[in-house]
Amino acid sequence: MNFSFDIFKDIPFTGHMYFFYGLAFFFLGISVFFTQKRSRELIITSSFWLLAAFGITHGIYAWLELFLLLQEPHITQSEFYLFQGLTVLILITSFLLLSQFGLVLIFYSIKNRRRKLIPAAVFVLLFSFWALSLSSQLAFTDHDFLTIAYRSTRHTFGLFGSLLTAYGLWLYSHNIKSVSRPVTKHFLYTGIVFVFYGIAAGIVPSHSLLPFVHIPIEVVRALCIVLITYFILNAVNLFEMETKRNLEKQVLRFEQSEKLISIGRLAAGIAHEINNPLANASLNVEILRNRLKNINNPEILTRLDNMEKHIGKASTIAKELLQFSRDAESYMVPVDINSIINSSLTLMEHKLKGMRVRTNLADAPNMTGDPIKLEQVMMNILDNAQHAMNDGDEIRIESSFHDGSIEITVTDSGTGISGNDLPNVFDPFFTTKDIGVGTGLGLSICYGIIDQHKGEINIESKEGQGTTVTLTLPAGRPHKS
Repeated sequence: MNFSFDIFKDIPFTGHMYFFYGLAFFFLGISVFFTQKRSRELIITSSFWLLAAFGITHGIYAWLELFLLLQEPHITQSEFYLFQGLTVLILITSFLLLSQFGLVLIFYSIKNRRRKLIPAAVFVLLFSFWALSLSSQLAFTDHDFLTIAYRSTRHTFGLFGSLLTAYGLWLYSHNIKSVSRPVTKHFLYTGIVFVFYGIAAGIVPSHSLLPFVHIPIEVVRALCIVLITYFILNAVNLFEMETKRNLEKQVLRFEQSEKLISIGRLAAGIAHEINNPLANASLNVEILRNRLKNINNPEILTRLDNMEKHIGKASTIAKELLQFSRDAESYMVPVDINSIINSSLTLMEHKLKGMRVRTNLADAPNMTGDPIKLEQVMMNILDNAQHAMNDGDEIRIESSFHDGSIEITVTDSGTGISGNDLPNVFDPFFTTKDIGVGTGLGLSICYGIIDQHKGEINIESKEGQGTTVTLTLPAGRPHKS
């Protein structure tokens, strides 16, 4: 063979088009291959090698088409048919790999065994029909046979493989909806683009020009492949970022839980040790008051009142310590979170006088939880908000339901929390209130209750700009007490 190939001389526009057309597929194959090597968390990545192989083989097909386009005048007819046959064979292989990728996605996503057999059966029937149609054309000349094989491959496996993959991606995106909504969207977008690619590659003949815009169909196919690559890489990268974020949250929750357990044991010991002396002191004050009730000495009575007051404060602190350290039994029942919010506002009405309270409560399904403990969480949050606000300030309470979770946000327009104090708000005994006003156990108790309900509590605040507390709780899931 005598090849005179010069890429810098007399290359028609079609040649440049096929070069970049093949490059788009190579880009897909190489990118997906390295993505599979890098990420193993998503189930879909275990089948990425099929998509990568599709990209590589289809890129080879496109460049073989380019080779034939440039070298047809310089090779014999038999050589041309040889390369054309190789081109069709690689085209068939690439579309079979794409079909296999779609089938694997469907098998991963469908739980029903019988339903899994439907796409496989359709694929077998399609393959049989394609093989029979080719066998009936064996009497044709080599050129006619290869032309018919090329067209039938695109009309069957090109279209069917793309639609099968689009359906598999749709099923898979639906299955991981609860894991990550952004990742779900990107896989869904990939499936939509595969539908357009299937139409462009399987129905519209090659070398066609789109009406009105006069763009070659190969350009549309290449754009589809670039978009597919973009959405897939973005989906995997977003999943890795969210996995890393969730892992960091779990580590922080574990550290916080370990801290609370250790301090809880210490708090329980201290509370038990001081409870008896406090009870004794309170009893002695009551005895003294009874014995001195006939003595008209205001100073003594004032001192007794102060003693009772401070013993009461110490007793309250001891009770909070016991409550913080004790893992009390929870009575899990179906709970309407909006009812919890309304009842908490009723109980806190006297403390919220002079402040504007706005609510925006959306309909949400019941959750399984302990209503008393959840009400305690809301009251603690509202109490912290009112301590940070003045008369005329506003507090907003909103509830919403999405992705299987109930979200409650409490936003106040108070003094806010400084950046230095914000990381410590869940630490036991840490408080930004004045001395003697709070014990610093309220948010620690809230954290423990929400964690017991398999939820999350997050606080965002800036000094002088108010605070937002967000509670995220699973809806309709039973929890162990």
